[in-house]
Amino acid sequence: MHIKAHQRSEIVELSDGSVWRIWPGDLSATLQWLPTTELDLVPVADRICTHVLVDRADGTRVHVITADADWPPEAVKQLLRKG
Repeated sequence: MHIKAHQRSEIVELSDGSVWRIWPGDLSATLQWLPTTELDLVPVADRICTHVLVDRADGTRVHVITADADWPPEAVKQLLRKG
């Protein structure tokens, strides 16, 4: 899949029409993404996310949930405490 739109840093729309919210701690990994970046969407069993986007070129994994969902408040608080 490719990126169809990535106008807001935390939201990405893929070429299949799906829209995903990126975990705040993973945003820096998306800075190099281009419309030509090839991504795989992989379901995962994780306490904070339902899927990861994997950059085929370098294997970078970015945690995501559907764009209409919200991150679990406790997980976000823990991330912010870590800095």
